[in-house]
Amino acid sequence: MKSGNSHPYVELARRAVKYYFQTKKILNPGEAVTICPNPEMWNKRRGCFVSIKNLDGSLRGCIGTIRPVRDDLSSEIVYNALVAAFEDPRFMPLREEELEKVKFSVDVLSELDIVDSTEKLDPKIYGVVVEKGFRKGVLLPNLDGVNTVAEQLEIAARKAGILSLDGCVIYKFTVDRYEEVIEDK
Repeated sequence: MKSGNSHPYVELARRAVKYYFQTKKILNPGEAVTICPNPEMWNKRRGCFVSIKNLDGSLRGCIGTIRPVRDDLSSEIVYNALVAAFEDPRFMPLREEELEKVKFSVDVLSELDIVDSTEKLDPKIYGVVVEKGFRKGVLLPNLDGVNTVAEQLEIAARKAGILSLDGCVIYKFTVDRYEEVIEDK
């Protein structure tokens, strides 16, 4: 199995994890230029999530930022790829021998918009952030098994330890999703 013709964002995520296995160092985001020589792609600041899935589609790691916290999108992707691979608390750290058995995706988020009515939500189109006090739960859009707004909000709230949606602030966002193309050898 090999990665083939994937978007540069996805190639950067995989390369960051592979580079860490080889060197135990964090890939310099400046290396993004070697993956995609189009610098305006990297000059923007956006939140993003990096997801790692087993080839059967089951989740292996997913970490992200809803707002940018790094200097540019390439830095955001590198950092989130490493945290998804090695620090997602739901999973053991990715092992090097697993790298060829997983698939990467990168979701680049739009700005967050506050929601004044849940009727303006659609779990296939919008991701959500459910916020109450210092607790914040996030759920990306268009996830398998999440078919209703109620399910989406309940899952996001539960992830944050929020027991009731009363008093919550809800935000919505869209994503540009880039998935790794895997070819058989």
